[in-house]
Amino acid sequence: MGGEYAAINSAIDELIPSHYRGRVDIAINGTYWAGAALGAFGNLFFLDNHIFAEGIGWRLGFFVGPVLGIIIIFLRRGVPESPRWLMTHGRQEEAESTVQGIEDRVERTTGPVKTVPDSKAIEISPLTKVPILQLLRVFVLEYPKRTIVGLTMMITQSFLYNAIFFTYALALTNFYHVPKEQTSWYFFPFAIGNLLGPILLGHLFDTWGRRKMVLLTYGGAGVILLASSLLFQANAITAIVQAIFWSAAFFLASAGASSAYLTVSELFPLEVRSRGISFFFSIAQIFGALGPVIYGGLIGDGHNRTGMAVGYYIGAGVMILGGIITFVLGVNAERKPLEEVADPLSLANRQQRREGWTDPKGDTGANAGEKGSSGSRSGADPCRAGHRRASVES
Repeated sequence: MGGEYAAINSAIDELIPSHYRGRVDIAINGTYWAGAALGAFGNLFFLDNHIFAEGIGWRLGFFVGPVLGIIIIFLRRGVPESPRWLMTHGRQEEAESTVQGIEDRVERTTGPVKTVPDSKAIEISPLTKVPILQLLRVFVLEYPKRTIVGLTMMITQSFLYNAIFFTYALALTNFYHVPKEQTSWYFFPFAIGNLLGPILLGHLFDTWGRRKMVLLTYGGAGVILLASSLLFQANAITAIVQAIFWSAAFFLASAGASSAYLTVSELFPLEVRSRGISFFFSIAQIFGALGPVIYGGLIGDGHNRTGMAVGYYIGAGVMILGGIITFVLGVNAERKPLEEVADPLSLANRQQRREGWTDPKGDTGANAGEKGSSGSRSGADPCRAGHRRASVES
């Protein structure tokens, strides 16, 4: 799963034009919940003891995953390799061929591709390997604020989702006395809300802006969870109303959580983008694993609502805090080419640019790269990433 998140998000960001990068990445990440809805539907069939014996149905359900995985293997044959990745690894001819193929398809369907002047070109020295010390230098010394943003977004959404999602059925059965065989029905509105959020709100991350939307989605989800927690503690709502509250909260939270992968993948130099996602994802899962343990203990036998309500208050507070931190320290990366958000490590004059940092867009502080040393680089003679690559960005 961690490898998949790294590969998918980096590929999306490196292939999709900057004006649409946010909505495409967020929408694709949101389709996780289409799978969750299918899983809930499958539970109604596989876990029905009138159809399958108790020890058989859940085993058959596990075969659904490998079947979908096999289908994906064949779908991937239609996805081109990232021209950016090819260029930074010294494979210029393949990069040119890939971009030519993309442009040819675009021209056949939508007309001529916009020409971008050579002044937009950059020179790079192919860099096939980034040592671990240089990777840490990038995260800790060059972009510490961005690292804080990435970790905050990943950890907060992982903790909340794991805490709520993996104890959802327990809360329904213990506090609302929903029969176990009926809990799957309550996953449908939850999954649908999570699926529609990224699809309907994704374009706002490109038009209104990353930082504003993260504050809205994380903060809004936290406020709704806070309200539902108060009503839960007072025993003033039914299981259906609780499901509606959670569906509304995670309609927002899902778009924000999906944007966490987008944010991490576009804030750092091209050569470390995938590894950044994988590292941050792994760290987030450590905290996310605590969620079900803590909340499972708070649920107990279902007689003490106060303890569970406190857990929900914490979850709401975590999301609100995540939105605020991202808004304050985040970067306005919307509609900008990736090379403008963070200089590639293979950029020929990167060292000189960072020693006298200037941002052509005028961003300073939290919205600009943090000044520091780029570390050593190795590679062949500089090569030119010209107007064809840039035209795909447009």
